[in-house]
Amino acid sequence: MPFIILIVLLIVCFFVNISLGSVSIPLKAIVNSLIGNATDQETWQLIIQNYRLPKALTAIIVGSGLGISGLLMQTLFRNPLAGPFVLGISSGASLGVALVILGSNIFGGVLAALMISKWGIVLAASLGSFLVLIAVLLVSLKVQDTMAILIIGLMFASITAAIVSVLSFFGSAEQLQQYIFWGFGSLGNLTWDDLIILLSIYSIGLILGIASIKSLNTFLLGENYAKSLGLNLKQSRFLIIIATSLLAGTITAFTGPIAFIGLAIPHLTRQVFNTSNHKILLPAVFLFGAIVMLICDIIAQLPHSDYTLPINAITSLVGAPVVIWLLVRKRKMIF
Repeated sequence: MPFIILIVLLIVCFFVNISLGSVSIPLKAIVNSLIGNATDQETWQLIIQNYRLPKALTAIIVGSGLGISGLLMQTLFRNPLAGPFVLGISSGASLGVALVILGSNIFGGVLAALMISKWGIVLAASLGSFLVLIAVLLVSLKVQDTMAILIIGLMFASITAAIVSVLSFFGSAEQLQQYIFWGFGSLGNLTWDDLIILLSIYSIGLILGIASIKSLNTFLLGENYAKSLGLNLKQSRFLIIIATSLLAGTITAFTGPIAFIGLAIPHLTRQVFNTSNHKILLPAVFLFGAIVMLICDIIAQLPHSDYTLPINAITSLVGAPVVIWLLVRKRKMIF
């Protein structure tokens, strides 16, 4: 029954998200556009198909992907404060973007050319995430302790943040503004071609996450007990880290860093469903993440206004108080 309610709520939020914007479009025209029929005005068709529909689908991918990434990390490290970016993936993406935008003055040439290209930013963020991922994976093969991997991931994040600070010091005001705007996050910059690439990589990460459900349930019992059950800890950790990196790294590359969702959605889901079974949690987190992201995007659009607020700010402002209220009301954290 809860899943039926969540699915209905997801559909409602999806249609509300598409219906809102600076241009008022009747619900009938939206339905006609989605099922392939002609609308009364060609402009409505273009707005829905080329802007609002890709943005709503991006919100679903981002919300569900970051939510599942957070669930994987919190279970792997058995730490309620772990999120999808705890391995330094987001910091690696930020460093890649900073090198392109802020480093063009220092390095010039190719970086200066990449700075004016959207794909240059995406490739830089992807490469930064990938390099940090390779470093973390190499460490995970050498280190037996899962908590050590967590600490090393945080150290990578600190190193990349320091390099970004140095680059910011030498950047111009225009470059700093461009970098800050990327850090705000955005769901509305993706074309259908971008969305297909994002969806393809997201699907691989999602499949790996689903394949890790049994391992995740075993990790809750502790690593020693998991080993006694015959679980290959290195292989399981490797798959979980790869799944998280594909989901969080790709989403960050295409939409910028999105705060709160990955950290809080798993907690919100546990409080509502009152379970630690990942066979229930993973699909529930998928639905909750998508719904919350759609709601945050609806709020960010400022209905009946031409302004759009930074999605990164809205996710924290809207979501954090809800989680605080839930935890205070329940008076205990399920984990």
